[in-house]
Amino acid sequence: MRTMPSAAPVAESERLQALDVIRGFAVLGILVMNVQMFSMPYAAYFNPFALGQPSSRDLAVWSIAHVLADQKFMTIFSLLFGAGVLLQAARVAERGVSPGAIHYRRMTWLLVFGLLHAYVLWHGDILVLYAVCGMLLYPARRLSPRTLLALGLGALAVGSAIALSAGLTMDMWPPEAVRDFSDSWKPPADEIAAETAAFQGGWMSQLPWRTAYSSEAQTSDMFFWGIWRAGGLMLAGMALLKLGVLTGARPRAFFARLAVVGFGVGLPLVAWGLARNHATGWNVRDGFFLAAQWNYWGSLIVSLGWIGLLLTLWHSGAARGTMARLAAVGRMAFTCYIFETLISTSVFYGHGLGLFGRVDRLGQMLFTVAVWIVLLIVAPLWLARFRYGPLEWLWRTLTYGHAEPLARGPKTAASAV
Repeated sequence: MRTMPSAAPVAESERLQALDVIRGFAVLGILVMNVQMFSMPYAAYFNPFALGQPSSRDLAVWSIAHVLADQKFMTIFSLLFGAGVLLQAARVAERGVSPGAIHYRRMTWLLVFGLLHAYVLWHGDILVLYAVCGMLLYPARRLSPRTLLALGLGALAVGSAIALSAGLTMDMWPPEAVRDFSDSWKPPADEIAAETAAFQGGWMSQLPWRTAYSSEAQTSDMFFWGIWRAGGLMLAGMALLKLGVLTGARPRAFFARLAVVGFGVGLPLVAWGLARNHATGWNVRDGFFLAAQWNYWGSLIVSLGWIGLLLTLWHSGAARGTMARLAAVGRMAFTCYIFETLISTSVFYGHGLGLFGRVDRLGQMLFTVAVWIVLLIVAPLWLARFRYGPLEWLWRTLTYGHAEPLARGPKTAASAV
């Protein structure tokens, strides 16, 4: 009797190291931005003047993070997520199993994880958005790279057009809508005090704020921005995988040129948008809608610069030890992402050390570097003893309906070290 093929997680030998290296770099880099949302009132993430006149040092740190990191690592994550959808479907199909059911079960569990993350732990969750986009975009995986890129850029253009339209028509909004939106850009002192007190308090005092922010992110923000941005990038990621960019299959010179063009073109665009914000006095219309478009598009180009630089180094064989550690973090990206939430909320929220609103932006960056060091040390040690990160193992088990072995055998563990 013929045995029917069964679905199974991606084998360790099937992993592409270049993808893991990029993913590890992205999961570390995204904390540069997320730490601001963990440690300060939400408005301060977007507007460095939201809490009042910043110090010169705080403004410099925010500006550097904005130019080098804001939307850049989210962009890389989204590209990789789209590539991952394509890879996983292809590998499941190669085993003679229909990949559709596996994919949608995988996205459903990711949605569950994201909802728990958003409402129980932290309102900056990105997993819900990725699960929704992953469900919507799955049928596009068979399209040609040219078509995928065209659709991806089209989706990104829709998101940009929505923002531009909102900014250009703001004078026609009802006065109360303008006032409410302006207050979200630069909150009144009593609202800042209330948010700070809530997150310096216990879990129950945080819950109303976390619920409000998460609900907004998963409704209006998702429709007006998230699906177009993340979805467009996922389509582009599928194309870049097919073109051999994300796998490092292109020559080293290609990635070196990508780095030069990405940084040489992208960084001036982002910096120009920052200069426009200063010139217009950080008003909500320019800061959130109009001048923000320079970073909306410039961040895409800078992200390609980061990928080009990373894969140039990877191709050259430089910093092999660091690349191996980044790949380990990338293989445990889900676990590392949630770990960043757990350690950050434990430090900044009231159920932990309660440092919310009490650490300046330089201190936030020092905390970020400390978390990087921990992850770069712990991830390789974990993978020397286990096949998957703990959350990766749980997600796989729920997706495939059976538990894969987690611990390595003695010989496997020894070779992994």
